[in-house]
Amino acid sequence: MRLIPAVALLASLLAIAGCIPVRDADRPIATHLVRSEQAATRLVVVLPGRADDLDALRGSGMAESIQGAWPDADVLLAELTLSYYMQGRAPERLHSEVIAPARERGAYREVWLVGASMGGMGVLLYDRLHPGEMDGLVLLAPYLGDRGLLRDIGDAGGIARWDAGPKQDVNADTWQREIWRHIQGWSRNPQQADRVWLAYGDRDRLRKAMPLLIPALPKDQVLVREGGHAWTVWSPAIGEVLRRADAKRGR
Repeated sequence: MRLIPAVALLASLLAIAGCIPVRDADRPIATHLVRSEQAATRLVVVLPGRADDLDALRGSGMAESIQGAWPDADVLLAELTLSYYMQGRAPERLHSEVIAPARERGAYREVWLVGASMGGMGVLLYDRLHPGEMDGLVLLAPYLGDRGLLRDIGDAGGIARWDAGPKQDVNADTWQREIWRHIQGWSRNPQQADRVWLAYGDRDRLRKAMPLLIPALPKDQVLVREGGHAWTVWSPAIGEVLRRADAKRGR
């Protein structure tokens, strides 16, 4: 997924200004493992938002909330920052450097992938590349693309009626459309959609895109909570999502 030069330049300027963390994408993705205090049977991998690094993930409360709901879960925080998306191989590298090695190290019966904002976009890109591999996906106020495409989907009558056109390779011009094609597949395959949960705040700056995504998901797997685009919304929500997921499966 190669970003066009104008977007890459903008991202660089924002990074220089201190708005987003700068990372050398030629280096391995940095991770931090928060081990369960008991024998771990599940793994939850967490991806950051655009303005977050590994320290921000540590301080977000996500690991504590996840393990409060699932005491048997290891939590792996992965610093998949904007630099890796700009390089064009974020989902491939997430698989080879983070998820596949983690599976080899631990005998987990379930592996879940969680992402907030830009990280939610990363979850979608990963599931598109490795469909059905994750036991669960949690999208926390995910970035879902530009207004023009969202408007086209809305004008078509929603994701079920929207015509995605011929399938294409993912690049700077096509990645948003291909993500929505993947979401459309969930609307046509309830078994795949059953793995996906969505949570966001009622004042979130990305909330206007969510009604386009919601019809592709089970109604009881969408949580809207008070608040904006922040970890103070997402961290409590992830605990609620995981408890609901267990209750729904009778665990």
